[in-house]
Amino acid sequence: MAIDTGERAPPPAVRLMRVDLWRRCLAETLGTAGLVAVVVGSGIAAERLSPNDVGLQLLENAAATAAGLVALILALGPVSGAHFNPVVTIADRVFGGIDNRTTAAYIPSQIVGGCLGAISANAMFNEPLVELSTKTRSGGPLWIAEVIATLGLLVVIFGVVRSGRTTAAPFAVGAYIGAAYFFTSSTSFANPAVTIGRTLSDTFAGIRPSSAPGFVVAQLMGLVVAVVLVRALYPDVEAVADDVIVPPADIRTDGRT
Repeated sequence: MAIDTGERAPPPAVRLMRVDLWRRCLAETLGTAGLVAVVVGSGIAAERLSPNDVGLQLLENAAATAAGLVALILALGPVSGAHFNPVVTIADRVFGGIDNRTTAAYIPSQIVGGCLGAISANAMFNEPLVELSTKTRSGGPLWIAEVIATLGLLVVIFGVVRSGRTTAAPFAVGAYIGAAYFFTSSTSFANPAVTIGRTLSDTFAGIRPSSAPGFVVAQLMGLVVAVVLVRALYPDVEAVADDVIVPPADIRTDGRT
C-alpha cells in the first residue's frame, strides 16, 4: 500500500517546464559548441588546404560555417529554438518570446558552448587545447561592421519568422551569415558567445582577447538598433516571438513530443 506523505507531485505542466529547460540549455550549449567548432575547425583546415590564398581560405570558412549553421538549427531548433547567440536570446526576451528565467539560463549555456567548441576544434587539428589568439581585430570600421552584421542578422531572423516562413529560417540565417563573411570587414562574428569562444584559438578564425570587448559592445549596439527597427517594421512581432529561430516542440516527461 502506498503511504501518503502529504507531498503532492507537481502538475504535468510543471514537470514539463523543469525537464524542458535543462534540455533547452543542453541544446543551446551543443548548438553553440557545434557552431564554433565549425568556424574554428574549418578555418584551420582552410589555412592548411590553401596556404597561399587568403580569399579562398575565407570562402572555405564561410561555406562550411553557413552549411553547418543550417544543419545545427534544423537538428536542435525543435528543442530550444536554436538561438546559439546571446543577442538573439536577448532580442527574443524583449519581444516576449521567452521569459527571464530562460534568458538567464540560455546565455551562460551559449558562452560555455562557444568555449567548448573552440577547444574541440583545437583538439581535432592537434593544436593546443587552449591558446589565446594573437590576431588583433580592432578599430572603427570593424566595430561598424559588427553593428551592421548583428543588426542584419536579427532583422533576417525576425522578418522571416514574422512572415510565417519558419521552415525557411535555418536556410535564411545560414545564407545571411555566409554572405556577411564577405560584405562585412569583420567577417561577421555577430555573436558574443562565438566571439568569446574564438579568443581561445590562435588560428585563422581567432580574435585577440583584448579585441573581443569592442566586438561584443558593437554587437550589443546592433541589437539595440535591430530591436527598434524590427518593432517599427513588424508592430505585432510579439505574436510570433516564441517561434524564434524555429518553433520549439513540446518535450514531455514520458518521451513523447
